Amino acid sequence: MQTNPTHASLVTVGDSFTEGMSDLLPDGSYRGWADLLAARMAARSPGFRYANLAVRGKLIGQIVDEQVDVAAAMGADVITLVGGLNDTLRPKCDMARVRDLLTQAVERLAPNCEQLVLMRSPGRQGPVLERFRPRMEALFAIIDDLSKEHGAVVVDLYGADSLADPRLWDVDRLHLTAEGHRRVAEAVWQSLGYEPEDPEWHAPIPATPPPGWIMRRTADVRFARQYLLPWIGRRLTGRSSGDGLPPKRPELLPYEDLAP
Repeated sequence: MQTNPTHASLVTVGDSFTEGMSDLLPDGSYRGWADLLAARMAARSPGFRYANLAVRGKLIGQIVDEQVDVAAAMGADVITLVGGLNDTLRPKCDMARVRDLLTQAVERLAPNCEQLVLMRSPGRQGPVLERFRPRMEALFAIIDDLSKEHGAVVVDLYGADSLADPRLWDVDRLHLTAEGHRRVAEAVWQSLGYEPEDPEWHAPIPATPPPGWIMRRTADVRFARQYLLPWIGRRLTGRSSGDGLPPKRPELLPYEDLAP
């Protein structure tokens, strides 16, 4: 990996993780690790261009159909691809199909950029992760194999103790907080060969007293009412939170023209 490189463009492909949920800005939009990374890269490269094709809720098949060819045609220096995790969280998941689709995506993207970046997504501590952990780890094994075959960089967020901490996850328990996204941006930054700004991004955050029983139960009820039940409803009706939404930043344009 080149040390302190200069990249002129970045295109990001994926779902809500790459869109930036739940790093909420005052105007109601989301920032997220990809925007933070683009800002850092732009500071190193005048005229830097950035596109973010991610849309929340997308499955790997939708990412391949709607984003991959668009990203490949942009010819960016760096392309990031994060997808497949939504598939593993579905009641029924065909991991062979996920492998085939990820392979198709990587084979299309890798020859059309200087550096393809893949990720082992972070996993929050808790019973939900334990239920889906075997599928997630199967997905990460696929990613590791593809990276070796196609020369992609793999950012291991799953192995970072800090990103497993529930305190770095939003109240929906599916998306990182602003601090979580900052750490992801730092991880990708370092994986691309840039000098670390936070060498300890992966270190556990300092311990704090755990919330009391009443506070935990109140949080559980709020989570079930506001997030879990609507999520189940969408699964039962075949809907997605991203239905009808456009890509976050669909054109590869100078970063300063795309200020949040």
